[in-house]
Amino acid sequence: MDILIVDGYNMIGAWPELIELKKKDLAAARDRLIELLADYQGFTGLKVIVVFDAYHVRGNEKKYLNHKVEVIYTKSEETADERIEKLAMELHHIRNKIYVATSDFTEQWVIFGQGALRISARELLKEIEDTERKIESRIEKTRVQAPTGKIILSQDLTEIFEKWRRGKK
Repeated sequence: MDILIVDGYNMIGAWPELIELKKKDLAAARDRLIELLADYQGFTGLKVIVVFDAYHVRGNEKKYLNHKVEVIYTKSEETADERIEKLAMELHHIRNKIYVATSDFTEQWVIFGQGALRISARELLKEIEDTERKIESRIEKTRVQAPTGKIILSQDLTEIFEKWRRGKK
């Protein structure tokens, strides 16, 4: 199974749309990131896990599914980088290919040393934009190929149905 682990706040701090959204509403930026990742997951078949840092925030670790994307808020006193490293080690298996999306250079090398593949925030954004274009293209093809809603009938059948519609035999 291919698994993508995403450093959530790293993406929010690197993608132009999310940077602007974060200035107004951080929760909306997180939701938008999850929405983009859900579309990407649905199209590529990758399992996506997004990790948000709860360092210096009181409370317990939270895990839940949002649009089928696994969302993790780290426990207090745990950084997203630490959690991502643990996940990469836990999920590392001969049948799994692990990708980690972060632009944190040090984190990239740590992850690479554990056998995971690294993707920068810019590379993931490009992948997501390419995926969105492919999805739009498929939708447009489907729209073009969709039937117009009318069934083409021979003149004889059209006349018979018209008589029935008018109540004539």
